[in-house]
Amino acid sequence: MTNTSTLAPPGPVQPIRHNKSTPWEIARRILFIVVGAVLVSVSLEIFLVNNSIIDGGITGISIMASHLTGARIGIFLFLLNLPFLILGYRTIGKTFALSTLLGVAVLSISTSLLHHVQPFTDDVFLAAVFGGIFLGAGTGIVIRAGGSLDGTEIVAILLNRKLPFSVGETVMFINFFILGSAGFVYSWDRAMFSLIAYYIAFKVIDLTIEGFDESKSCWIISDHYKDIGEAITARLGRGVTLLHGEGGYTGDQKKVIFCVITRLEEAKLKTIVNELDASAFLAVGNIHDVKGGRFKKKDIH
Repeated sequence: MTNTSTLAPPGPVQPIRHNKSTPWEIARRILFIVVGAVLVSVSLEIFLVNNSIIDGGITGISIMASHLTGARIGIFLFLLNLPFLILGYRTIGKTFALSTLLGVAVLSISTSLLHHVQPFTDDVFLAAVFGGIFLGAGTGIVIRAGGSLDGTEIVAILLNRKLPFSVGETVMFINFFILGSAGFVYSWDRAMFSLIAYYIAFKVIDLTIEGFDESKSCWIISDHYKDIGEAITARLGRGVTLLHGEGGYTGDQKKVIFCVITRLEEAKLKTIVNELDASAFLAVGNIHDVKGGRFKKKDIH
C-alpha cells in the first residue's frame, strides 16, 4: 500500500540533517535519570534491603554481596556495573553509556545517603509491593531517558547479536538464577517475596515506559471510507490519512483509513465504524510512542 499524497517527483537527494539535542533536552534527560535513580535507591534502602528482598541483575548481586560482606551496597553497585559501562561505551554508544554512568553514579551515592534511614515498614509483603512499585517507576523513568541502571541489560543486548534469544529472554534467564540465589543467602520465603517484587517492578516498568495514555493505530477498510473519515474527525477530533490499497487475491482497489487514537477512544471509534458500516474491516494495534505529524487532538465543535 502507498499513500500517493506523500510521493514526490524524482529529484536530487537532499543530505540528511542530524539535529543535535538542545540544552533543554539534555537537561531534561539528566533530570529524569537523576529522579529515576533516586526512586530506585528509595526502593532499595527504604523497602527491599532491610527486609532481605533482592532485585534481579547487578542490583540483586550487589544486595547479596553487601549482606555477606557488610560493605555499603552503593560500592558494589558502582564497581560491578563499571566493566559493563565500558563495554557499553565501546559497543552500544557514547550517549547510552554516559546516561547509564550518570544513573549508576546517582544510584550509588543516593543509596549511601539513605543507608541509615529507618525503613517505612517491617511487613515483608508490603515492602515487596511498594519496593517493586518504586523500583519499576524509577527504572522505567531512566529507560525513557535513554539510560540504564543495570549492566545485565548491556550483556543481554550483546548476547542477542550472537544467540537466538531476545534481550528480554536473556535478562529473565540471568535473573532466574540471581533471584533463586536469594534462597541460599537469605531464606526461600525471601526468595519468593523477591519474585513478587520483581514481577511488580516488571509491570510498573512497562506502565512507565508506555504511559497510561497508550496510543493505538487503527486501519479501516470500507466502501464508506469518506463518511467514516469525516465522522472520526468530527466526533473524535482526530485526523485521518487515506491510503491506497489493493486486494491481494481479487485485485480490487480499496481506500484504507489510517488514524491514531488513545486507548480511551477505542470504544467510541468502534461505535462510529459499526454505525456507518457494520461489515467494515477494522484492525487496532498498540503503539508505544507517537511523535510528530498531527496527532494532537483537534477541538470538537
